[in-house]
Amino acid sequence: MELLALRLAQLRGTLDAAEIARFIGALADTPRLVEVALARFDAVRDVATQISSTRDFFFLGRNVGYPTALEGALKLKEITYVHAEGYPAGELKHGPLALIEPGVVVVAMVTDPALHDKLMSNLEEVKSRGATVVALANDGDVAVTAVADFVIYVPATEAPLAPLVDMVALQQLAYLLARARGLNVDRPRNLAKTVTVE
Repeated sequence: MELLALRLAQLRGTLDAAEIARFIGALADTPRLVEVALARFDAVRDVATQISSTRDFFFLGRNVGYPTALEGALKLKEITYVHAEGYPAGELKHGPLALIEPGVVVVAMVTDPALHDKLMSNLEEVKSRGATVVALANDGDVAVTAVADFVIYVPATEAPLAPLVDMVALQQLAYLLARARGLNVDRPRNLAKTVTVE
């Protein structure tokens, strides 16, 4: 799908040849970045251990970080049976902010440099209301440590490709939280493969 989008951008002239080449190079590098993210299992385990008793999670993201937040929340609720909700960070004041209080964990996608300041503002808002903040951030992002209680670092890539890397850490987080609760991650309750059961 990324290649199709790049071809359409080329045909429409919305990206020049250098930009398209940069995106193709980043796409080709994605398997390596996924391997790097997978290798950080122990760092994710350290975070999961600290928040394993949490019952309420909000996942926040902007732009492509929003569907990443949705998927992270879905994976968490599927195998840990806790309340987890993905929400667009730009809409934080229109709903979930009223539910933020001590004991709630907010997991934020802070991997798009163009949206970094806006996400930091969101994190300050939830932090001031007592939330525990887990930031998913690019390697080298030290600014996020000023607000986040925990940071899960992932290797940086082009923003449209970030979900491919970011989801590795979120899936590990869900897996490790389920294991910390003594749950069987291979047999989640009440779920069936949609390809076999409608």
